[in-house]
Amino acid sequence: MDESKLIDGIKEAAREAGQIMKDAVRPKVMEKSGHANFVTETDERIQEFLIERLTKVLPEASFLGEEEGQDVYTEKMGHGFVFVIDPIDGTSNFIYAYHPSVVSIGLLKDKKPYMGVVYNPYDDMMFESITGMGAYMNGERIMSSDAPLSDSLVVFGTAPYYTELRDETFRIAKSLMDKCVDIRRSGTAAWDMCCVAMGRCSLYFEMKIQLWDYAAAALIASEAGCTVTDIKGNPLSYTGASSTLCRARGVRGIPF
Repeated sequence: MDESKLIDGIKEAAREAGQIMKDAVRPKVMEKSGHANFVTETDERIQEFLIERLTKVLPEASFLGEEEGQDVYTEKMGHGFVFVIDPIDGTSNFIYAYHPSVVSIGLLKDKKPYMGVVYNPYDDMMFESITGMGAYMNGERIMSSDAPLSDSLVVFGTAPYYTELRDETFRIAKSLMDKCVDIRRSGTAAWDMCCVAMGRCSLYFEMKIQLWDYAAAALIASEAGCTVTDIKGNPLSYTGASSTLCRARGVRGIPF
């Protein structure tokens, strides 16, 4: 398999999907189960586009995506290639034009991360990684920061669809306030992990995100020198939802 050709095809699909996102005007909004869990017609359109386009890039791959009909991990997906796609990570941001929102495409091989692409169309920032080959943004190698937490920003997600996790989320956030420069919240897990990967922040955590939220970005962050685990320091499973903790090179140990 020509890895260069394969990831170029994934990036091209992500870039075109990002353009669909940018061109969308007043998308129809639907609500899914969970607090403030929205989907738009643009999410669905982009997912359909990505499945069609990526099938041509890698015909033998199956698909796991956020929107209905593609959102259940099956035992069959533990073997061979699986594209894990989030057509718009940051849908609430997209609805309210509060950027960023990103396209996230992870490729698993035998239940392990193989390739990852995250594209922010509003700033034209293309992140990519192949296992064992480093992480890149717009073709330039990136590495996470080696600064201590005390000299760094922290970014976190509030797991808004899971209100039962709210108290623990903000307990951890409060405990970090005195240990870092300040805390941020962007509204997109994939973007947050890419920000840690390129050194803008040194730690990201969230109590529960789905596989399509982390499949691509966790690989990019890992290849940029980050340690990416669940909230307790265990390896990510790449089979479903998980808590997530992404630490840059300068953050040693779990600081909460």
